[in-house]
Amino acid sequence: MTLEEIHGQEPVPAGHDWMQGAGKALHELLVSAQRRGCLTAGVYESAKLMNVDPDNVAFCVLATDEEDEGDIALQIHFTLIQAFCCENDIDIVRVNDVAKLAAIVGPSDESGEPRDLHCILITNPNEDGWKDPALEKLNSFCEESRNVNDWVPTITLPE
Repeated sequence: MTLEEIHGQEPVPAGHDWMQGAGKALHELLVSAQRRGCLTAGVYESAKLMNVDPDNVAFCVLATDEEDEGDIALQIHFTLIQAFCCENDIDIVRVNDVAKLAAIVGPSDESGEPRDLHCILITNPNEDGWKDPALEKLNSFCEESRNVNDWVPTITLPE
């Protein structure tokens, strides 16, 4: 018997449209956040920002490729980031394609150095908060996922 059966919950719709909608919303959010200067990339940079100003973080994306699955240090960082996000009510998703993320936000920063895209944070640009339809859609997606005990849902980015 699974936990869902015990609590009588139905799984999140795993249909193509549901996941495609979340992937499209994430793509839109990343583009919008980068344009506004509200995107922080890198495990270390993200951890530093969450430590200094967790109230300003609106959304978190953790990304891996198949070769990263065996990286114990990265998995430990992810566990700590996930715990911090859960503790501070920050919605969080996983993406299993770093190359697609690089295509959206760019593989390198302004100085030409390659970016660490394993963790990306979306921040609020001001005190009033940021009302982005894509962010609201992703917040709803994460809430629905949590309702069926999927605390860090995986999103597939569109081609």
